[in-house]
Amino acid sequence: MAYIPHTDAERAAMLQAIGLRSMTELFTDIPEGLRFPDLDLPPPISEMEVMREMRSRAEGNLDLDHHPCFLGAGTYNHYIPATVDDVLRRGELYTSYTPYQPELSQGMLQAMFEFQSMICRLTGMEVSNASHYDGATALAEAVLMALGLARGKRRKIILSPALHPQYRTVVETYLRGADATVADAGDTPGGAAALEALLDDQTAALVLQTPNFYGQFEAVERLAAAAHAAGALLIAVADPISLGLFQAPGDQGADMVVADGQPLGIPPSFGGPHLGILTSRKAHVRGLAGRLVGATSDAAGERGYVLTLGTREQHIRRERATSNICTNAALTALAATVYLATMGRRGLRRVAELCYHKSHYAADTIARLPGVKINPQAPDHPFFKEFVVELAKPAAEVNRILLAEFGIIGGYDLGREASDLEQRMLIAVTEMNTCAEIDQLAAALRHATA
Repeated sequence: MAYIPHTDAERAAMLQAIGLRSMTELFTDIPEGLRFPDLDLPPPISEMEVMREMRSRAEGNLDLDHHPCFLGAGTYNHYIPATVDDVLRRGELYTSYTPYQPELSQGMLQAMFEFQSMICRLTGMEVSNASHYDGATALAEAVLMALGLARGKRRKIILSPALHPQYRTVVETYLRGADATVADAGDTPGGAAALEALLDDQTAALVLQTPNFYGQFEAVERLAAAAHAAGALLIAVADPISLGLFQAPGDQGADMVVADGQPLGIPPSFGGPHLGILTSRKAHVRGLAGRLVGATSDAAGERGYVLTLGTREQHIRRERATSNICTNAALTALAATVYLATMGRRGLRRVAELCYHKSHYAADTIARLPGVKINPQAPDHPFFKEFVVELAKPAAEVNRILLAEFGIIGGYDLGREASDLEQRMLIAVTEMNTCAEIDQLAAALRHATA
Protein backbone atom coordinates (compact mmCIF):
# COMPACT_ATOMS: atom_id res chain seq x y z
CA MET A 1 0.00 0.00 0.00
CA ALA A 2 1.47 3.38 -1.03
CA TYR A 3 2.11 6.03 1.59
CA ILE A 4 0.78 9.45 0.52
CA PRO A 5 1.95 12.13 2.98
CA HIS A 6 -0.53 14.86 1.99
CA THR A 7 -4.19 14.96 2.96
CA ASP A 8 -6.94 15.93 0.52
CA ALA A 9 -7.24 19.28 2.29
CA GLU A 10 -3.50 19.93 1.98
CA ARG A 11 -3.54 19.09 -1.73
CA ALA A 12 -6.52 21.38 -2.25
CA ALA A 13 -4.72 24.21 -0.44
CA MET A 14 -1.61 23.77 -2.61
CA LEU A 15 -3.65 23.74 -5.81
CA GLN A 16 -5.44 26.91 -4.72
CA ALA A 17 -2.10 28.59 -4.01
CA ILE A 18 -0.94 28.03 -7.61
CA GLY A 19 -4.33 28.87 -9.13
CA LEU A 20 -5.45 25.39 -10.23
CA ARG A 21 -8.66 23.48 -9.55
CA SER A 22 -7.46 19.89 -9.91
CA MET A 23 -4.37 17.73 -10.21
CA THR A 24 -5.27 17.08 -13.85
CA GLU A 25 -4.67 20.74 -14.68
CA LEU A 26 -1.00 20.27 -13.74
CA PHE A 27 -0.58 18.31 -16.98
CA THR A 28 -2.43 20.57 -19.43
CA ASP A 29 0.85 21.57 -21.11
CA ILE A 30 1.26 17.97 -22.27
CA PRO A 31 -0.74 17.21 -25.46
CA GLU A 32 -3.71 14.94 -24.77
CA GLY A 33 -2.42 12.30 -27.18
CA LEU A 34 0.71 11.93 -25.07
CA ARG A 35 -1.04 11.51 -21.73
CA PHE A 36 -1.71 8.19 -20.07
CA PRO A 37 -3.70 6.12 -20.95
CA ASP A 38 -4.12 7.58 -24.46
CA LEU A 39 -0.52 7.06 -25.54
CA ASP A 40 -0.20 6.14 -29.21
CA LEU A 41 2.71 3.74 -28.91
CA PRO A 42 4.03 1.45 -31.66
CA PRO A 43 3.78 -2.35 -31.21
CA PRO A 44 6.46 -4.02 -29.04
CA ILE A 45 9.84 -4.91 -30.56
CA SER A 46 12.76 -7.10 -29.47
CA GLU A 47 15.72 -5.98 -27.36
CA MET A 48 17.98 -6.25 -30.40
CA GLU A 49 15.71 -3.93 -32.38
CA VAL A 50 15.51 -1.49 -29.48
CA MET A 51 19.31 -1.31 -29.27
CA ARG A 52 19.60 -0.75 -33.02
CA GLU A 53 17.03 2.07 -32.86
CA MET A 54 18.67 3.74 -29.84
CA ARG A 55 22.13 3.61 -31.46
CA SER A 56 20.73 5.16 -34.61
CA ARG A 57 19.15 7.97 -32.62
CA ALA A 58 22.32 8.50 -30.53
CA GLU A 59 24.40 8.98 -33.68
CA GLY A 60 22.34 12.08 -34.41
CA ASN A 61 23.70 13.80 -31.29
CA LEU A 62 26.66 16.13 -31.31
CA ASP A 63 29.64 14.75 -29.40
CA LEU A 64 32.98 16.17 -28.40
CA ASP A 65 34.93 13.37 -30.09
CA HIS A 66 33.83 14.49 -33.56
CA HIS A 67 33.21 18.24 -33.20
CA PRO A 68 35.65 20.95 -32.04
CA CYS A 69 34.12 22.58 -28.98
CA PHE A 70 34.74 26.09 -27.64
CA LEU A 71 31.81 26.17 -25.22
CA GLY A 72 32.59 26.65 -21.53
CA ALA A 73 30.88 29.04 -19.10
CA GLY A 74 31.08 26.58 -16.22
CA THR A 75 31.31 23.17 -17.91
CA TYR A 76 34.52 22.27 -19.72
CA ASN A 77 35.95 19.62 -22.01
CA HIS A 78 39.15 18.44 -20.33
CA TYR A 79 41.04 15.20 -20.88
CA ILE A 80 40.14 12.42 -18.43
CA PRO A 81 42.80 9.73 -17.84
CA ALA A 82 41.58 6.14 -18.23
CA THR A 83 42.40 5.42 -14.58
CA VAL A 84 39.52 7.63 -13.43
CA ASP A 85 36.73 5.55 -14.92
CA ASP A 86 38.56 2.30 -14.16
CA VAL A 87 38.67 3.04 -10.42
CA LEU A 88 35.25 4.69 -10.36
CA ARG A 89 33.53 1.56 -11.73
CA ARG A 90 34.93 -0.80 -9.10
CA GLY A 91 31.99 -2.35 -7.27
CA GLU A 92 33.35 -1.76 -3.79
CA LEU A 93 33.54 1.99 -4.49
CA TYR A 94 30.69 2.46 -6.98
CA THR A 95 28.07 1.31 -4.47
CA SER A 96 29.58 2.46 -1.15
CA TYR A 97 28.89 6.17 -1.28
CA THR A 98 26.94 6.60 2.01
CA PRO A 99 29.50 5.88 4.76
CA TYR A 100 27.23 6.01 7.82
CA GLN A 101 28.86 2.86 9.24
CA PRO A 102 32.62 3.45 9.25
CA GLU A 103 33.42 -0.19 9.94
CA LEU A 104 31.84 -1.07 6.56
CA SER A 105 32.98 1.95 4.52
CA GLN A 106 36.70 2.39 5.18
CA GLY A 107 37.55 2.49 1.48
CA MET A 108 35.15 5.29 0.63
CA LEU A 109 35.94 7.18 3.85
CA GLN A 110 39.65 7.06 2.99
CA ALA A 111 38.91 8.30 -0.54
CA MET A 112 36.92 11.22 0.90
CA PHE A 113 39.75 11.97 3.35
CA GLU A 114 42.25 12.01 0.48
CA PHE A 115 39.88 14.24 -1.52
CA GLN A 116 39.75 16.74 1.34
CA SER A 117 43.54 16.70 1.74
CA MET A 118 44.19 17.29 -1.97
CA ILE A 119 41.57 20.04 -2.22
CA CYS A 120 43.10 21.86 0.77
CA ARG A 121 46.52 21.82 -0.89
CA LEU A 122 45.01 22.94 -4.19
CA THR A 123 43.04 25.89 -2.78
CA GLY A 124 45.53 26.96 -0.10
CA MET A 125 42.95 26.41 2.65
CA GLU A 126 42.98 24.47 5.92
CA VAL A 127 39.68 22.56 5.87
CA SER A 128 37.58 21.03 3.11
CA ASN A 129 34.31 19.20 3.46
CA ALA A 130 33.53 16.02 1.54
CA SER A 131 31.84 17.86 -1.36
CA HIS A 132 28.57 19.40 -2.57
CA TYR A 133 26.35 19.03 -5.63
CA ASP A 134 28.12 21.66 -7.75
CA GLY A 135 29.96 24.96 -7.58
CA ALA A 136 26.78 27.03 -7.36
CA THR A 137 25.38 25.19 -4.34
CA ALA A 138 28.81 25.17 -2.71
CA LEU A 139 28.88 28.97 -3.00
CA ALA A 140 25.34 29.29 -1.64
CA GLU A 141 26.31 27.13 1.35
CA ALA A 142 29.42 29.27 1.87
CA VAL A 143 27.26 32.41 1.91
CA LEU A 144 24.91 30.85 4.48
CA MET A 145 27.98 29.84 6.46
CA ALA A 146 29.26 33.44 6.46
CA LEU A 147 25.88 34.71 7.64
CA GLY A 148 25.85 32.09 10.39
CA LEU A 149 29.34 33.05 11.55
CA ALA A 150 28.19 36.69 11.74
CA ARG A 151 25.60 35.60 14.34
CA GLY A 152 22.97 38.02 13.11
CA LYS A 153 25.12 41.13 13.39
CA ARG A 154 25.96 41.43 9.68
CA ARG A 155 23.34 40.62 7.04
CA LYS A 156 24.75 41.99 3.78
CA ILE A 157 26.37 39.88 1.06
CA ILE A 158 28.27 41.64 -1.75
CA LEU A 159 28.39 39.79 -5.07
CA SER A 160 30.94 40.71 -7.72
CA PRO A 161 29.32 41.72 -11.03
CA ALA A 162 31.66 39.27 -12.79
CA LEU A 163 30.31 36.30 -10.81
CA HIS A 164 28.80 33.51 -12.91
CA PRO A 165 25.13 34.50 -13.45
CA GLN A 166 23.87 31.04 -12.52
CA TYR A 167 25.85 31.12 -9.27
CA ARG A 168 24.27 34.49 -8.53
CA THR A 169 20.78 33.08 -9.14
CA VAL A 170 21.37 30.11 -6.84
CA VAL A 171 22.69 32.36 -4.04
CA GLU A 172 19.70 34.69 -4.37
CA THR A 173 17.35 31.69 -4.28
CA TYR A 174 18.98 30.37 -1.12
CA LEU A 175 18.60 33.77 0.56
CA ARG A 176 14.89 34.16 -0.19
CA GLY A 177 13.09 34.42 3.10
CA ALA A 178 16.35 34.93 4.96
CA ASP A 179 17.09 38.11 6.86
CA ALA A 180 19.83 39.10 4.41
CA THR A 181 20.39 41.53 1.55
CA VAL A 182 22.43 41.12 -1.63
CA ALA A 183 24.46 44.10 -2.89
CA ASP A 184 25.76 44.36 -6.45
CA ALA A 185 28.53 46.60 -7.76
CA GLY A 186 26.97 47.17 -11.18
CA ASP A 187 27.82 45.48 -14.45
CA THR A 188 31.49 46.29 -14.96
CA PRO A 189 33.78 43.21 -14.68
CA GLY A 190 36.89 43.52 -12.54
CA GLY A 191 35.73 46.60 -10.65
CA ALA A 192 37.68 46.25 -7.38
CA ALA A 193 37.08 49.87 -6.36
CA ALA A 194 33.32 49.48 -6.78
CA LEU A 195 33.33 46.39 -4.57
CA GLU A 196 35.42 48.14 -1.91
CA ALA A 197 32.95 51.04 -1.86
CA LEU A 198 30.14 48.67 -0.84
CA LEU A 199 31.95 47.29 2.20
CA ASP A 200 30.62 48.50 5.56
CA ASP A 201 29.94 47.31 9.10
CA GLN A 202 26.83 45.43 7.89
CA THR A 203 28.74 43.24 5.41
CA ALA A 204 29.07 39.55 6.27
CA ALA A 205 30.97 38.53 3.13
CA LEU A 206 32.28 39.73 -0.20
CA VAL A 207 32.01 37.14 -3.00
CA LEU A 208 34.21 37.21 -6.10
CA GLN A 209 35.21 34.75 -8.79
CA THR A 210 38.75 34.38 -10.11
CA PRO A 211 39.12 33.75 -12.98
CA ASN A 212 35.71 35.37 -13.23
CA PHE A 213 32.82 34.51 -15.55
CA TYR A 214 34.65 36.29 -18.38
CA GLY A 215 37.89 34.39 -17.72
CA GLN A 216 39.70 37.35 -16.13
CA PHE A 217 41.59 37.36 -12.84
CA GLU A 218 40.41 39.46 -9.90
CA ALA A 219 42.46 41.38 -7.31
CA VAL A 220 41.98 38.79 -4.55
CA GLU A 221 44.70 40.03 -2.22
CA ARG A 222 43.53 43.64 -2.41
CA LEU A 223 39.87 42.76 -1.88
CA ALA A 224 40.66 40.32 0.93
CA ALA A 225 42.50 43.09 2.81
CA ALA A 226 39.60 45.50 2.22
CA ALA A 227 37.02 42.94 3.39
CA HIS A 228 38.98 42.13 6.54
CA ALA A 229 39.43 45.83 7.32
CA ALA A 230 35.63 46.12 7.24
CA GLY A 231 35.25 43.04 9.46
CA ALA A 232 33.86 40.89 6.63
CA LEU A 233 34.88 37.57 5.10
CA LEU A 234 36.11 37.06 1.54
CA ILE A 235 34.66 34.11 -0.40
CA ALA A 236 36.50 33.28 -3.63
CA VAL A 237 35.15 31.10 -6.45
CA ALA A 238 38.02 29.45 -8.32
CA ASP A 239 38.67 27.33 -11.41
CA PRO A 240 40.49 24.26 -9.99
CA ILE A 241 42.56 23.83 -13.17
CA SER A 242 43.91 27.39 -12.86
CA LEU A 243 45.20 26.51 -9.38
CA GLY A 244 47.75 24.19 -10.97
CA LEU A 245 49.56 27.27 -12.33
CA PHE A 246 48.47 30.38 -10.43
CA GLN A 247 48.50 31.34 -6.76
CA ALA A 248 45.61 29.89 -4.79
CA PRO A 249 43.01 32.29 -3.30
CA GLY A 250 43.71 30.82 0.12
CA ASP A 251 47.29 32.04 -0.15
CA GLN A 252 45.99 35.50 -1.09
CA GLY A 253 43.85 35.96 2.00
CA ALA A 254 40.49 34.38 1.12
CA ASP A 255 38.54 33.02 4.09
CA MET A 256 36.63 30.48 2.03
CA VAL A 257 37.33 29.05 -1.42
CA VAL A 258 34.65 27.29 -3.43
CA ALA A 259 34.83 25.71 -6.87
CA ASP A 260 33.10 23.43 -9.30
CA GLY A 261 35.17 20.27 -9.56
CA GLN A 262 33.79 19.19 -12.96
CA PRO A 263 37.14 19.93 -14.72
CA LEU A 264 38.80 17.38 -12.40
CA GLY A 265 38.03 14.13 -14.20
CA ILE A 266 34.27 14.56 -14.68
CA PRO A 267 32.87 14.64 -18.25
CA PRO A 268 30.55 17.46 -19.42
CA SER A 269 27.80 14.82 -19.75
CA PHE A 270 25.00 17.17 -20.86
CA GLY A 271 25.48 19.36 -17.79
CA GLY A 272 25.82 16.99 -14.88
CA PRO A 273 26.50 15.56 -12.44
CA HIS A 274 29.07 18.04 -11.20
CA LEU A 275 31.03 18.38 -7.97
CA GLY A 276 30.89 21.20 -5.45
CA ILE A 277 34.04 22.13 -3.52
CA LEU A 278 33.83 24.10 -0.25
CA THR A 279 36.90 24.96 1.84
CA SER A 280 37.53 27.34 4.72
CA ARG A 281 39.92 28.37 7.45
CA LYS A 282 40.07 25.98 10.40
CA ALA A 283 38.67 28.72 12.65
CA HIS A 284 35.35 28.45 10.80
CA VAL A 285 35.08 24.65 10.79
CA ARG A 286 32.09 24.57 13.19
CA GLY A 287 30.04 26.46 10.63
CA LEU A 288 31.02 24.17 7.75
CA ALA A 289 28.09 22.57 5.95
CA GLY A 290 28.12 18.89 5.06
CA ARG A 291 30.44 16.10 6.09
CA LEU A 292 34.04 16.16 7.23
CA VAL A 293 36.03 12.91 7.25
CA GLY A 294 38.89 12.55 9.70
CA ALA A 295 41.67 10.02 10.36
CA THR A 296 42.06 8.26 13.70
CA SER A 297 43.38 5.06 15.28
CA ASP A 298 41.34 2.11 16.58
CA ALA A 299 41.87 0.17 19.80
CA ALA A 300 44.59 -1.91 18.13
CA GLY A 301 46.43 1.18 16.96
CA GLU A 302 45.45 0.70 13.32
CA ARG A 303 44.73 3.78 11.19
CA GLY A 304 41.05 4.29 10.40
CA TYR A 305 38.63 6.90 9.05
CA VAL A 306 35.41 8.29 10.50
CA LEU A 307 32.90 11.07 9.93
CA THR A 308 34.42 13.65 12.25
CA LEU A 309 31.81 16.32 11.57
CA GLY A 310 28.28 15.84 10.29
CA THR A 311 26.10 18.92 10.49
CA ARG A 312 23.12 17.78 8.45
CA GLU A 313 19.63 17.10 9.78
CA GLN A 314 20.37 13.37 9.57
CA HIS A 315 23.08 13.78 12.19
CA ILE A 316 21.95 16.51 14.59
CA ARG A 317 18.84 18.44 15.54
CA ARG A 318 17.27 20.44 12.76
CA GLU A 319 17.67 23.80 14.48
CA ARG A 320 21.42 23.20 14.87
CA ALA A 321 22.02 21.88 11.34
CA THR A 322 24.08 24.03 9.00
CA SER A 323 22.45 22.47 5.94
CA ASN A 324 19.47 20.30 5.11
CA ILE A 325 20.54 19.14 1.65
CA CYS A 326 22.47 16.00 0.77
CA THR A 327 25.83 17.72 0.95
CA ASN A 328 28.00 14.99 -0.49
CA ALA A 329 28.63 14.01 -4.11
CA ALA A 330 30.94 11.16 -3.19
CA LEU A 331 31.18 9.44 -6.57
CA THR A 332 32.23 12.58 -8.45
CA ALA A 333 34.50 13.50 -5.52
CA LEU A 334 36.12 10.09 -5.97
CA ALA A 335 36.59 10.88 -9.67
CA ALA A 336 38.33 14.14 -8.77
CA THR A 337 40.53 12.32 -6.23
CA VAL A 338 41.67 9.75 -8.80
CA TYR A 339 42.20 12.50 -11.39
CA LEU A 340 44.39 14.57 -9.04
CA ALA A 341 46.35 11.52 -7.90
CA THR A 342 46.92 10.47 -11.51
CA MET A 343 47.93 13.90 -12.79
CA GLY A 344 50.01 14.93 -9.81
CA ARG A 345 51.33 18.45 -9.31
CA ARG A 346 53.32 18.50 -12.55
CA GLY A 347 50.50 17.05 -14.63
CA LEU A 348 47.98 19.56 -13.34
CA ARG A 349 50.42 22.39 -13.97
CA ARG A 350 50.93 21.16 -17.53
CA VAL A 351 47.18 21.10 -18.19
CA ALA A 352 46.88 24.65 -16.84
CA GLU A 353 49.80 25.81 -19.00
CA LEU A 354 48.21 24.32 -22.11
CA CYS A 355 44.88 26.00 -21.32
CA TYR A 356 46.61 29.34 -20.75
CA HIS A 357 48.80 29.32 -23.86
CA LYS A 358 46.17 27.86 -26.21
CA SER A 359 43.52 30.35 -25.09
CA HIS A 360 45.97 33.22 -25.68
CA TYR A 361 46.89 31.81 -29.08
CA ALA A 362 43.18 31.69 -29.91
CA ALA A 363 42.62 35.26 -28.70
CA ASP A 364 45.60 36.56 -30.69
CA THR A 365 44.46 34.72 -33.83
CA ILE A 366 40.84 35.85 -33.61
CA ALA A 367 41.90 39.43 -32.81
CA ARG A 368 43.33 39.70 -36.36
CA LEU A 369 39.88 39.29 -37.88
CA PRO A 370 38.24 42.49 -39.19
CA GLY A 371 35.51 43.97 -36.97
CA VAL A 372 36.33 41.71 -34.00
CA LYS A 373 37.35 42.82 -30.50
CA ILE A 374 38.78 40.69 -27.70
CA ASN A 375 37.69 41.37 -24.09
CA PRO A 376 36.24 44.78 -25.06
CA GLN A 377 35.47 45.81 -21.47
CA ALA A 378 38.99 45.10 -20.19
CA PRO A 379 41.32 44.39 -23.14
CA ASP A 380 44.54 44.39 -21.11
CA HIS A 381 43.26 42.38 -18.15
CA PRO A 382 45.00 38.97 -17.60
CA PHE A 383 42.77 36.00 -18.45
CA PHE A 384 42.80 32.21 -18.27
CA LYS A 385 41.11 29.67 -20.55
CA GLU A 386 38.17 31.95 -21.50
CA PHE A 387 37.82 35.31 -23.20
CA VAL A 388 35.07 37.48 -24.67
CA VAL A 389 34.81 38.08 -28.43
CA GLU A 390 32.74 40.99 -29.73
CA LEU A 391 31.38 40.23 -33.20
CA ALA A 392 29.76 42.19 -36.02
CA LYS A 393 26.69 39.92 -35.84
CA PRO A 394 24.61 38.39 -33.01
CA ALA A 395 26.48 35.50 -31.36
CA ALA A 396 23.46 33.20 -31.74
CA GLU A 397 23.51 33.67 -35.51
CA VAL A 398 27.27 33.15 -35.68
CA ASN A 399 27.00 29.95 -33.63
CA ARG A 400 24.37 28.58 -36.02
CA ILE A 401 26.71 29.17 -38.97
CA LEU A 402 29.68 27.62 -37.13
CA LEU A 403 27.73 24.46 -36.44
CA ALA A 404 25.80 24.11 -39.70
CA GLU A 405 28.63 24.92 -42.09
CA PHE A 406 31.78 23.95 -40.18
CA GLY A 407 30.68 21.43 -37.54
CA ILE A 408 32.11 23.65 -34.77
CA ILE A 409 30.42 24.04 -31.38
CA GLY A 410 30.95 27.76 -30.76
CA GLY A 411 31.22 29.80 -27.60
CA TYR A 412 28.63 30.81 -25.03
CA ASP A 413 26.18 33.44 -26.29
CA LEU A 414 26.35 36.25 -23.73
CA GLY A 415 23.10 37.63 -25.15
CA ARG A 416 21.44 34.97 -22.99
CA GLU A 417 22.47 37.02 -19.96
CA ALA A 418 21.72 40.53 -21.27
CA SER A 419 20.21 41.83 -24.52
CA ASP A 420 22.97 44.42 -24.95
CA LEU A 421 25.53 41.58 -25.07
CA GLU A 422 23.96 39.73 -27.98
CA GLN A 423 26.99 40.37 -30.20
CA ARG A 424 29.42 38.97 -27.63
CA MET A 425 30.54 35.38 -27.26
CA LEU A 426 32.49 33.74 -24.43
CA ILE A 427 35.02 31.32 -25.93
CA ALA A 428 36.68 28.59 -23.86
CA VAL A 429 39.88 26.85 -24.93
CA THR A 430 41.26 23.82 -23.06
CA GLU A 431 44.12 21.40 -23.61
CA MET A 432 41.70 19.36 -25.77
CA ASN A 433 41.60 22.03 -28.50
CA THR A 434 44.37 21.63 -31.09
CA CYS A 435 46.02 24.56 -32.85
CA ALA A 436 44.44 23.30 -36.08
CA GLU A 437 40.99 23.53 -34.48
CA ILE A 438 41.72 27.06 -33.28
CA ASP A 439 42.80 28.07 -36.79
CA GLN A 440 39.64 26.44 -38.13
CA LEU A 441 37.55 28.46 -35.65
CA ALA A 442 39.20 31.71 -36.73
CA ALA A 443 38.59 30.94 -40.40
CA ALA A 444 34.98 30.01 -39.66
CA LEU A 445 34.44 33.23 -37.69
CA ARG A 446 35.84 35.24 -40.59
CA HIS A 447 33.29 33.62 -42.90
CA ALA A 448 30.39 33.83 -40.42
CA THR A 449 30.90 37.55 -39.70
CA ALA A 450 31.62 38.66 -43.27
